[in-house]
Amino acid sequence: MLALRTTLARALVAAVGLSVLTACGAQSDPGPAASAASDKKITVYSGRSEELVKPLLDRFTQESGIAVEARYAATAAMATQLVEEGDRSPADVFLAQDAGALGAVAKAGLFAPLGADVTGKVPAAYRAKSGEWVGVTARSRVLIYNPDLVAADKLPASIFDLTGADWKGKVGVAPTNASFQANITAIAVQHGEARAKEFLTGLKANDPQIREGNGPIVEEVESGKIAVGLVNHYYLGEIAKEQGKTPDQMKAKLHFFPGGDSGALVNVAGVGVLKKAAADADTLAFVNYLLGVPAQTYFAEETFEYPVVAGAPAPAYAPALSELKVPAVDLNDLDRLDTTIAMIQESGLVP
Repeated sequence: MLALRTTLARALVAAVGLSVLTACGAQSDPGPAASAASDKKITVYSGRSEELVKPLLDRFTQESGIAVEARYAATAAMATQLVEEGDRSPADVFLAQDAGALGAVAKAGLFAPLGADVTGKVPAAYRAKSGEWVGVTARSRVLIYNPDLVAADKLPASIFDLTGADWKGKVGVAPTNASFQANITAIAVQHGEARAKEFLTGLKANDPQIREGNGPIVEEVESGKIAVGLVNHYYLGEIAKEQGKTPDQMKAKLHFFPGGDSGALVNVAGVGVLKKAAADADTLAFVNYLLGVPAQTYFAEETFEYPVVAGAPAPAYAPALSELKVPAVDLNDLDRLDTTIAMIQESGLVP
């Protein structure tokens, strides 16, 4: 529980800091002009885990000769640090786990707009309307389930069904995880804050199995300790890899909520460039590298996420990104971090 409280506390600090900075009315700079000379080094603040992205950062350094100093923490904690440091931050790039955190930092006036030559590589649904951040990979929210405990024909049609009596004590959730928070924000965007609060209250009352992250939920669904769990789709691939299996050899299976349900949110991990690095040649080379086919292929094959750039393969065990029935939610509207965290705290999902 201490870890859960610490994570939420950090996220709440991020929310407060971002809200204050937004209220100050920081102005955005115009887009970058010609790139500055290269000094062959960049600093990346990563809200994605070292285990997932360090191999790719090392490849970038090997291929480009540009050294990367990476600092790792939860996405909300990294946003907090960026806000606290302000213009003094050594960061050139923020690599974040979800669009909500990117949007919140953009609202705080910390990012420079990216050029159309960068943003144009990614479909409009997966980038900021302002051009201040761009998606790098996509991931779908799913219900992972153990077919020994839940028959396929008994799976819920909607995420809202999980507050029903049939699911009491059976649902794994990670309320301090950025992806869960983004999913709750999406519910509020699609159905209003009252419905989001009602869902959280109902979920809490239904005795959920609270865990610190998606990985433990997948492991426990696989072993039969939990019947179902709300996670991102790619965690099945990651846990299978850790266990020396392919995803189709796992007992656990993925259920994609149908019909544009809020539980089928497709979010992005993405990147934003800090204002001071807007014209830095090395920083722009890094962003372009992330959006190149080799890096996109790495994400598809090594971390099992959906590429957002044409020419890279999709994860073999999941439906094509274009086939998913996603909710009518604009990722640009997922920047309500403070409101969402307050709702989660008020629900009692995190003491």
